[in-house]
Amino acid sequence: MLKIFRYLRPFRVAIVFILILIFLQSLSELFLPTLMAEIVDVGIVSGDIRFIFQMGGLMLAIAGVGAGCSILASYLSARTASGFGKILREEVFTRVESFSLPEIDKFGTATLITRTTNDITQVQQVTVMMLRMMVSAPLLFIGGIIMAVSRDAVLSQIFIIVLPLIALVVLFVGRKVLPLFKSIQRKLDKLNLVLRENLTGIRVIRAFNRIDHEKKRYELANLDLTDTTVKVNRLMAGMMPTMMLIMNFTTVSIIWFGGLRIDQGNMQVGDMMAFIQYGMLIMFSLLMVSMMFVMIPRAAVSAGRINEILDTVMEIKDDNIEEDGYEEAKREEASKVKVDEETELSSKSEIEENLEKESRIEKLEKTNKIEKRKMYDKGEKVESTGIIEFKNVTFNYPGAEKAAVSDISFTAGSGEVTAIIGGTGSGKSTLLKLLLHFYEPQSGKIKIDGVDIRELSLNTLRKKIGYVPQKAVLFTGTIAENIRFGKKEAADKEVQQAAEIAQAWEFIAGLEDTFAFPIAQGGQNLSGGQKQRLAIARALIRKPQIYALDDSFSALDFKTDAKLRAALQGVIQEATILIVTQRVSTVLNADKIIVLDQGFIVGSGRHEELLTNCQVYREIVASQLSGEEPA
Repeated sequence: MLKIFRYLRPFRVAIVFILILIFLQSLSELFLPTLMAEIVDVGIVSGDIRFIFQMGGLMLAIAGVGAGCSILASYLSARTASGFGKILREEVFTRVESFSLPEIDKFGTATLITRTTNDITQVQQVTVMMLRMMVSAPLLFIGGIIMAVSRDAVLSQIFIIVLPLIALVVLFVGRKVLPLFKSIQRKLDKLNLVLRENLTGIRVIRAFNRIDHEKKRYELANLDLTDTTVKVNRLMAGMMPTMMLIMNFTTVSIIWFGGLRIDQGNMQVGDMMAFIQYGMLIMFSLLMVSMMFVMIPRAAVSAGRINEILDTVMEIKDDNIEEDGYEEAKREEASKVKVDEETELSSKSEIEENLEKESRIEKLEKTNKIEKRKMYDKGEKVESTGIIEFKNVTFNYPGAEKAAVSDISFTAGSGEVTAIIGGTGSGKSTLLKLLLHFYEPQSGKIKIDGVDIRELSLNTLRKKIGYVPQKAVLFTGTIAENIRFGKKEAADKEVQQAAEIAQAWEFIAGLEDTFAFPIAQGGQNLSGGQKQRLAIARALIRKPQIYALDDSFSALDFKTDAKLRAALQGVIQEATILIVTQRVSTVLNADKIIVLDQGFIVGSGRHEELLTNCQVYREIVASQLSGEEPA
C-alpha cells in the first residue's frame, strides 16, 4: 500500500501543514486535563474564584485553538485525499488506455471498472483517516501515558493489563477481516460483470425471455457479496462493544483504585479526574487504531489491485526513438566514415578487422533503421507507400488450444484491393488485429514498406491505417463528432465528403439536425447499416495509406454495397485496401483474393484463378452464387 502513496508527492506542503495542525490539536487535548486538575486542586479547594476564572479562560482559549486546528486539518485532509484520488484515477485510466489487447483480455472490463472507481474510493477514504488518525493516535497514546504516569505512576499499572487486552482484540479482528475484504472486492467484480452483461445484452435477454434467469444470476452474485459483507460487519460490530466494555471497565478500575489512593492520602481529587481523562484519551487513541485496522486491510487490498494495473508489463511496448538518439547515431556514423581506414586497420589483427567491419555494418543498419523511422514519424514517403507484407506469421490467442492463424505469408500492394475471405473462425479478423499491432505474433514478421511494424511507434503505425471494425462502434455525441473521430481537425467540407463517399449522406440529409444529430450511447438510435456507413466515413476522413475493412459491408444491402464500392474506387486508388469479408460479391473484382481455412492460406489469386484451383473458394462461391454466376 505504501507504494501507491508516491502519488501524494504533489501534496507534500499540505501534508506538512496537516501534521503540524494535528500536533497542535493533540497538545491542546493533552493539556486540558492538567488545567482542570489545577482548577479542582487549587481553585476549588482554596476557594480562589479568580484562579478558577483564569484557568477556565485559558482552557477555553486552548480548546478554541484545538478546535480551529482540527477544522483546518480536516479541510486540508479532505482536499489532499480528493486530489490524490483524482491523480490516481487519471493514472489508472491512462495506464488502461495504453494497454494492448492482451492486457485488456487478462483483466476483463468489469474488474477494470471496479478498480478505477470503487478501489480508488476505498484508498481515498483511508487516506483521509490516515492523515488525521495516524498522527493524532500515537501522539494521544504516548502523551496520555506520559501525563498519566506523571499524575500517579502506581495507578498507571492498570494500563499494563488493559493495553495488551485491547491489542489482542484488534489483532484478532484484523486477521479475520483481511481475507474477507479480498473476497469482497472479487465478488464486487463478479456483481459488476453480471450487471454489465445484463445491461448490454438486454435486447437478447428480452427476445429470448430470459429475464428470470438473469434475475437469478444477479441475485446469486448479490447474495454472495451480501453474505461476505455481513460476516465482515458482524466482526466489526462485535469489536466496537468489546472495546467500549474494556474502556468502561478501565474507567471503573481507575475510580475504584483512585478512590482508595485518595483515601490513603496518596492522590488528590483533581489528579484522579485528570487521570480518568488521560485514560480515556489513551483508550480513544486505541479505538482510533482499531478503526484503522478495520479500514486499512480493505484499502490495502484495493491498493494492491490498483498497483497490479500500474505495474503491469505490457506485452506490446511503444518504444519511441527520440530525436537525440537519431542525431547521435548519425554523428557517430559520420565520424566513423571520416576515419582513415588504411591507417586504422594496419595496426590491427585480422580478427580485429572483422569485428570492426561487423560493428560498422551494425551501426549503419541502426542508423538506417532510425532514419526510416523518423521519416515515418514525420509523414515522409519511404520508397513507396502502404505495401503490406506478412511473412510466416503465426499467432494464437492466450489460453487458446491452437493457433488462430498459422504460417501466413502474402503481400498487399499499393493501389490494390486485397480481399481476405473464409469461413467463420478462419482467422480473417485476426490478421487485421495483428496489422494494427493489437497483438504480438508468436512468430513471423509484418512489414509496411519494408519496415517491421514493431519498429514503428504505435501512433505512427495507426495513423497510416483507416480501420473499420467488424462491429461498428459509435460514441455519444453528434454525427459530425463521430466522423471527426478519425481526424479531429477536419473541416465541415471534409466531413460531408466522407459521408457522401460512405453513402451515409442519404440518411443524414433526412435528419432534422443533419450532422448535428445526437447519437445515443452505442448508436442505439441508428440502424446497423447506418452505423456501419458512419464507421466507414470515419476511416475515409483520415485519408490513410492503408484501409483495413473488417466485414464492413455486412449490414448493407447489395445496392448500397455496390454504390459504396464504386465510390471507393475513385477515392482510394493509391491506397492499399484490405477487405475482410464473407461475401463473394464483395471480392469479385479484387486484385488479389486470399482464402483462409482453419487459420491457413489455402488459396491466393483472382476470382477466376481460384475457381479453377481452390476447392474451399469454390465451395464458398457455390453457397452464395447461382450456378451461372461463378462462371
